[in-house]
Amino acid sequence: MFLIFAVVVVGVLLGSAAASGQGLRTVRLSEVVRSVFYSPQYAALELGFFEDEGLEIDLSTAWGADKGAAALISGSVDVGFFGPEAAIYIYQQGAVDHIVGFAQLTARDGSFFMARDPEEEFDWDNVRGKTIVGARIGGVPQMVLEWVLKQHGIQPFVDVEIITSLAFEAAVGAFESGLGDYIAQFEPALSEIEARGRGKIVASLGAEAGPITYTVYHAKKSRLEQEPELFERFTRAIHRGQQWVAAHTAEEVAAVVSPYFPLIDHDILVKSIRRYQEINAWPTTPVLSESEFMHLQEVMLEAGELEQIVPFSNLMNTDIAYKVVSE
Repeated sequence: MFLIFAVVVVGVLLGSAAASGQGLRTVRLSEVVRSVFYSPQYAALELGFFEDEGLEIDLSTAWGADKGAAALISGSVDVGFFGPEAAIYIYQQGAVDHIVGFAQLTARDGSFFMARDPEEEFDWDNVRGKTIVGARIGGVPQMVLEWVLKQHGIQPFVDVEIITSLAFEAAVGAFESGLGDYIAQFEPALSEIEARGRGKIVASLGAEAGPITYTVYHAKKSRLEQEPELFERFTRAIHRGQQWVAAHTAEEVAAVVSPYFPLIDHDILVKSIRRYQEINAWPTTPVLSESEFMHLQEVMLEAGELEQIVPFSNLMNTDIAYKVVSE
C-alpha cells in the first residue's frame, strides 16, 4: 500500500512539474472579457514573452470588471485585468489592502458604435428617440457611452433609451436578434455582424472620447509591495507585447493572436485589429498617465458614479512600468 501511495505521489509531483513549465512560476491572470481589443496581451502570451520572464500564465476570463475585482480581492487570482473604475470603487469603500493598477494595455475605449440599418447616413442626432444596447451601469464602457452622447448634446435616458441590463456576452446576440437600434460593443463581434449585412459600424467611442485610462493590470497593494520583482517581470512581458504589435501589420498580428479566437474568421480578425490600430487604441508603453486617469474620473463624475476625485498616486503605481521601459 505504501509503495502504491509513493508511486502515485511521485506521479502527481512529476505531472505538476511538467504542467508548471519546468520551473516557471505560475501567475493567475483574470481578464475582464475576451476581445481583440487585448491583442498585445495575447501576442505576449503566444510569442513566449512571459516564459522568457520565467512566468507561466494561468488565464481566465471574468466577464466583468466587478467579477475580476472580486476574484483579485479574494485571492483567487494574482493579477486582475479590468477597468480602473473597480479599483476606485473599492478604495472609496475604505479597503486597507486595496487594489492598485501597475500597467496599462489600452488607452482608449475599445467600443465601436453600430447602427442596425446598413444604409444609414449616421449623425449623432439620429439616436434621439431610439434605443441603444449599452453596457453595465457603473462600468467604463457605459460611462464613456453616456459621456460621448452628452458631448453631442444628447441626454442619456432622456433623449435616448439605453438598455443596461444585459450581460456583456449576451448583448451582441440580443442586438442581432432585433433588440435596439444601435449597439456599443468591442470587436470582433460588430465586424461579424457587419459582414452578415445586419448592421454598420458608424463611430468609434474611443476616437470620440480621446485618451483615457481604460484597461489596466491590477494587484493587491500588499503584493506589489512584497513582490515588486514578480510584477516587473509580468510588465516586461506586456511591454514586449505592446512593442511587437506596434511594429507589425494587422495581418501579422492576426496570425499570432488567432488561437485566442478560434471561431473568428481570419478576415474579420484582421479588420478588427486594423480598426483598433486606426484609433491608436494601444499605447506602446505600460506606464499609466495621470492626465488620462483624471479624464476617466471626469467621465465617472459626469455619469454620477463618483463623488470625489481620488489622487492618482493612491491607486496607480508607475514605478514598476517606468523601471521596465527605462531598461
